Amino acid sequence: MNINDTNKYHKFVIQLRNARLDSSYTQSDVSTLLGKPQSYVSKCESGERRVDLIELVKFAKIYKKDIYYFIEKKDQNG
Repeated sequence: MNINDTNKYHKFVIQLRNARLDSSYTQSDVSTLLGKPQSYVSKCESGERRVDLIELVKFAKIYKKDIYYFIEKKDQNG
């Protein structure tokens, strides 16, 4: 993974955390809704654990966010 990919993933995990905070959920709340331990949510938000597409759809549904909320938008320069 190159540095550009690392930066993009860092932005993604920030969005993931922001979505949870916008929804007023704790990590524990989300873990209960997902049927996972709280550490799972923590590791996803810290970037320690990569989030796959199926998991992202679950997070988006819980946070009532469109999946595109989590995806970096291209600027006008592409």
